Amino acid sequence: MNRLVKGTVITTLICLGLAACGGKDEVKAPTKQAIKEQVEAKASEIDPEELLNSLRNHTTLVPIGDVLIPEDNPMKPEVLELGQMLFFDPRLSGNNEVSCQTCHDPGMGYGDNQPTFAKYTGGNGARNSPTVINAGYYKTNFWDGRAASLEEQALGPIQNPDEMNQPLDELIQELSGVKGYQERFQAAFNEGITEQNIAKALAAFQRQIVVKDTPYDRFLEGDMEALTKQEISGLRLFTGKALCVTCHNGANLTDNNFYNIGLNTEDKGRQAVTGEAGDLGRIRTPGLYGITHTAPYMRDGSLATLEEVIDYYDHGGDDHPNKSFFMQKFMSPIGLTDQEKADLLAFLKALGGEPPVFKKPVLP
Repeated sequence: MNRLVKGTVITTLICLGLAACGGKDEVKAPTKQAIKEQVEAKASEIDPEELLNSLRNHTTLVPIGDVLIPEDNPMKPEVLELGQMLFFDPRLSGNNEVSCQTCHDPGMGYGDNQPTFAKYTGGNGARNSPTVINAGYYKTNFWDGRAASLEEQALGPIQNPDEMNQPLDELIQELSGVKGYQERFQAAFNEGITEQNIAKALAAFQRQIVVKDTPYDRFLEGDMEALTKQEISGLRLFTGKALCVTCHNGANLTDNNFYNIGLNTEDKGRQAVTGEAGDLGRIRTPGLYGITHTAPYMRDGSLATLEEVIDYYDHGGDDHPNKSFFMQKFMSPIGLTDQEKADLLAFLKALGGEPPVFKKPVLP
């Protein structure tokens, strides 16, 4: 009898529970607005001042500051004006059709928005055209770091048969025959038209192409309102769970070192410069300023969006045989949630800034 009573009571409770679930006051799924409010509430738990103090004490993140100017190449107006002309002048190429601007278009984040550059002789090159934004902050230039200065970098594409295909001695002869260039070079440099002065003018002009004073920089300088709650959450992920700060640190958010991040390509990377087996596939850590303007991403342009970049690192990259030990050990996978990815993306977008837009001047 007792068992029957117990069974009846249990059955009654179950029925009452089911009835309650089916009544007018049933529990509804949370709305998008409710979820958003929960996310914002969670993000608001981060104390911006506490985070900033932690970054100052435990990371090498600092406001970007001013680009360093070489003593032998001051930013004189005459040099900058000449450099801008040369940057946009297709006569620097062998066929008089390709300029520096062809692959580094101001309207495309000073890149070309293509996975890899278009070769002089047709077809596609092996690498993505790196943006010129903040190029003056790097310790080395090109993906593989083969140029020790921006001046050295400036002459590389001009001579490269796949890019501009113009021997420098022929370029000097051609520029000397252009009315107006002789006077402009003489005004900028006592020596007139030389290889070195072409490089100096181009490098000086490119040092003006800077993104700085972003919300991130203002936050590092103490403005607690510079970043939104979601961006602050993304910054904490950037310096914590997502491990971005491991390589993206310092004034330009690059450690200027070289890593194999697992991309399955035949690109030898840094090894082509050093000849060292351990450098196979390694490329220099790119800075992140202006990043919203410079798609597609990676040295082969294989990732179209920042979302894809985040996903790539989150799953630990591809399986190149020389992939960085750090990526193999600590990033395979990271395990970011969808919300964490969204927060990290929000922070990266805060680094985009507004690059200065230089237009093609009237050429001599």
